[in-house]
Amino acid sequence: MNLVFPLIEFAWIDLGDIMVPSTATIANNAPSIFGFGAVKQLSAAMKGLDISRPLICTDAGIVACGLIERVLTELSEIPTIFAETPPNPDETAVLAATATYKAKGCDGVIAVGGGSSLDLGKAVTLCATHEGALENFTTHMGGAARIGHVAPLIAIPTTAGTGSEVARASVLILNSGEKRIVASVNLIPKLAILDPELTLGLPPLLTAATGMDAVTHCIEAICSPVENPNAEAIGIDGLGRALGGGALLAAVNDGTDRQARGDMLMASTQGAMAFSKGLGAVHAMSHACGKDQSLKLHHGTLNAVLLPPVLRLNSKTAGHKYNKIAKAMGLAEDVDLAQEIINLNATLGLPSSLCSMGITVDMIPDMAGHCMKDMCTTTNPTSMTYDLYVELFEKALVNE
Repeated sequence: MNLVFPLIEFAWIDLGDIMVPSTATIANNAPSIFGFGAVKQLSAAMKGLDISRPLICTDAGIVACGLIERVLTELSEIPTIFAETPPNPDETAVLAATATYKAKGCDGVIAVGGGSSLDLGKAVTLCATHEGALENFTTHMGGAARIGHVAPLIAIPTTAGTGSEVARASVLILNSGEKRIVASVNLIPKLAILDPELTLGLPPLLTAATGMDAVTHCIEAICSPVENPNAEAIGIDGLGRALGGGALLAAVNDGTDRQARGDMLMASTQGAMAFSKGLGAVHAMSHACGKDQSLKLHHGTLNAVLLPPVLRLNSKTAGHKYNKIAKAMGLAEDVDLAQEIINLNATLGLPSSLCSMGITVDMIPDMAGHCMKDMCTTTNPTSMTYDLYVELFEKALVNE
């Protein structure tokens, strides 16, 4: 079945040192194909987008488990493959993939994998068509205005969490060590192929971690102060699929549950559609933790651990939305949301604190400073300061 998903757009207003989103609107942008077996439409999709010499952006794990073969069988010729995407995509990998794209005369990108491969693919479409340092295109540098038309991209997610296949952003670690966001409507993939069958073999722990990424996207988007009832409704529905309907736990407990896998992939996509109205402190902190390449921390796992303390902080400014969040999760409206997330993480087998993931107290000052430069800070319902971030990191460090 071919579905066209409405992607939510908002205008970014320049307030000098920061960019903040205005009220969002709904626009039909990239079409998305959803359903078991959807990947079989790849060849036709390439023809429609005039892609004949694609670069496949993926990672070694996708190649090793045979998923890439599922994609290659839909192509008439063997394409150029870049399979060196790191767990957290970085500038070095982007430039290497871009060099391959240019050397092989590619005319489009097919990104296959989790959020890292999809984000890398977006960055390649940008660097293959634009001159200048990658940092110049980050939101921190007002880069959206410099991003014009890019090479066509088809996104094929193999996890259900990031929703990057329908989002405008690419999160990258620059050579400077900073983790930054590159975002533009021009980076939205020309097509997202959402085939739940490609997620059936995802291990339980990775299913849990990526699933909590989708859950966090929905919750932070709902709590965002940006007024957009349409986006908020999409986030509520996504949260309902993942938790209220039990899809996340079902997919973790039985990876072959086709209904659960389909619901989680849809919830992931909905989370990204919803967060076009902004994310918040959870993601700012997760980006700060994830920039340490030596730890190789999973973004979704970080979100799961960081969500409870941020929920407690935001209860004074976004607490009026907590009852609808609880209801979507299938809980009583007056529950302690933060505690419910802690309980859920334990059930899923995820870590309970940052210290158990290798984060130490001496890292907090640098991470708090990084958060203050993160775009997600601007749409947290509570106005954030360096000291508040330090306090949140200290609480998350020991799961207070």
